[in-house]
Amino acid sequence: MRPGSLTRRAAVASRRRSSRRGQSLVEFSLILAPLMLILLGIVQFGFIFNSYVTMTNAAREGGRIGTIHVYSRAQSKAQNDLARHEAIRASVIASMNLLGKTSPNFSTSTTWTSSGLTFTNGDLVITYEVPSGVADSDPRTGQRVTVRATYHQDLIIPLIANLLPRDAGGRLGLTSEVTMVIN
Repeated sequence: MRPGSLTRRAAVASRRRSSRRGQSLVEFSLILAPLMLILLGIVQFGFIFNSYVTMTNAAREGGRIGTIHVYSRAQSKAQNDLARHEAIRASVIASMNLLGKTSPNFSTSTTWTSSGLTFTNGDLVITYEVPSGVADSDPRTGQRVTVRATYHQDLIIPLIANLLPRDAGGRLGLTSEVTMVIN
């Protein structure tokens, strides 16, 4: 073999390896963008799912507290209802764990507004229903109480946020509702 042919072969082999490395880099960069989008989508939906499960548990706990609230004969029906509503509100907020418990994520106050048997306090709505065959009594025994809590989840991934429905503040509204019978 001639000495020059070995160096030519080595140079050709070196160029092939270099072009393969360049091709791998191009392929990696083409795959990286969709891969990152999928990864960020998984992270965002993980946050959404965590908030949804937490709010479902918080509404359920609030409904449970509403069903076992002890009626005081020393107070009026309105005062007992207010005490029940405050106990439900405190229970929902306590059950929200690490979620934001203040505005803009979840807003409540000490003032309740009513419309018939529906009482509203920001993102918390409590509704009473009197089923047929049950008398409308002051302790509300046998009635159904519905607790609906709405949490406004921040969407941190802008591209994913464009694909989801949002409220006026740009957040995803997650509503949890539970209905239980008052004992």
